[in-house]
Amino acid sequence: MAEQISDTCASCAYDVRAELGEGPVWISSENAVYFVDINGQKVHRFTPSLGEACHWAAPGKVAFLMPVEDGSFLAGLPDGLYRFDPTDGSFAKLVDVESDLPGNRLNDACVDLHGRGWFGTMDDSEEAPSGSLYSITHTAQGFELRRHDTGYTVANGPAVSPDGKLLYACDTPSGNIYQFDITSEGNLENKRVFVHLPEEKGYPDGVVTDCEGNVWASTWNGGHVRCFTPEGTERVSIRVPATNITKVCFGGDDRKTAYVTSARQGVSEEILLREPQSGSLFTFRADKAGLPQHPLVLAPAEPN
Repeated sequence: MAEQISDTCASCAYDVRAELGEGPVWISSENAVYFVDINGQKVHRFTPSLGEACHWAAPGKVAFLMPVEDGSFLAGLPDGLYRFDPTDGSFAKLVDVESDLPGNRLNDACVDLHGRGWFGTMDDSEEAPSGSLYSITHTAQGFELRRHDTGYTVANGPAVSPDGKLLYACDTPSGNIYQFDITSEGNLENKRVFVHLPEEKGYPDGVVTDCEGNVWASTWNGGHVRCFTPEGTERVSIRVPATNITKVCFGGDDRKTAYVTSARQGVSEEILLREPQSGSLFTFRADKAGLPQHPLVLAPAEPN
């Protein structure tokens, strides 16, 4: 039984009605939340204190943004990782990913406290278990891409514990949130099921961790954000007025203001009449503070 907090329903922060909103990240230097509309092929930025928003067109289905320490983002597009520069809206390809699997695309990401990126891939038709989990690090020689786990139909999450020792990732159609140990060398070991969500609670989509190691899972076809203790017990459930909830980030001065992306994709016209703001960015006050948003670390260039 979930221990409900007092404010149990999220409200709409930005009525954008994205087709497939995903991947919110809070950039504290701008007091703004960035997120993507995958199917709409857009990057959005919303500044809550000003009520201002803007967007940039992407050259394809942009699935996530990983902040980089130079102020740019590493963006996941269907064929690889791109540098996205918000100062001019440009995209430049950096790393090929799964060029041998044209039916796949990238999906969901995070950056851990070591400045290492983690992301997944998926079958764009959501049928074949052709997706994988990857890490990406920057070295003096360039970006180093490593594949860690395979067999995902829709790889989601990922998230890393506050101490950097555990990684969480979902295979959404299975209902499973997995937990791995991260070794000192950056390998994943000891895969196990952390939480299995029954179908009536929805399917686990993006997950994030907070400062106490709780795991906040958004639910596709579930209409809730569900928070689990580090032991896997549900402790908080937040209702969101949209059926397909995709991911949470924590922002504000105390990192307790949560921002939630959602989707209109796969929602019937009947439900959209009841939930007209589906696809928008929602917000609620959390009872725990989120982690600081870590940037992807760039290695110093080798001297000539």
